[in-house]
Amino acid sequence: MPAKLIVGLGNPGPNYENTKHNLGFWVINELLLKLQLDRLAPSCRSLIVRTEWHGSEVIFAKPMTYMNNSGQAVSMLVQKFDIFPHNLCVVYDDLNLDVGVLRMRKAGSDGGHNGMKSIIHHLGTQEFPRLRVGIGKTGGVWMDYVLSEFSPVEREDIDWAIPCAVDAIETFVTDGVQTAMNRFNGCSPPRNDS
Repeated sequence: MPAKLIVGLGNPGPNYENTKHNLGFWVINELLLKLQLDRLAPSCRSLIVRTEWHGSEVIFAKPMTYMNNSGQAVSMLVQKFDIFPHNLCVVYDDLNLDVGVLRMRKAGSDGGHNGMKSIIHHLGTQEFPRLRVGIGKTGGVWMDYVLSEFSPVEREDIDWAIPCAVDAIETFVTDGVQTAMNRFNGCSPPRNDS
């Protein structure tokens, strides 16, 4: 069975560790915790771990290229592990969704996200699944916003969303992107429910 590649986007280094833009890293960290995997190894300008999960070979990766060059690492991983586009899932933060809201898609544009812009450029396609986790909009400078930390109230919503994102990724691995979309699109923290 072909391998699946799950990539969480973020920026390496302690200065960025707790910022909104590192939400993809947080989801990968939670997945590794769930699977009791803690030995990430350097490969293809990323930190990766390979495992078997639900009968599939799965590679979890955190690119170490900084966000704007994520595509360099992802394209190297795709080539090295012979990943089909439909078996790649990229997890990242999204300004266009309310804090903690999940949205899985089969394909699409970069939506203004520089990490996704780089990945689409380097892969030469936007036809691959992605899981977006909302970080909310700001009226200020977006770069300052994405590189800031969550407020305590926002962090409650994110702490709710991360396990849901893990469940969405697990569903993607076991049942495919369409089932993950059906189950998790529109999921939002309890405080956002109408």
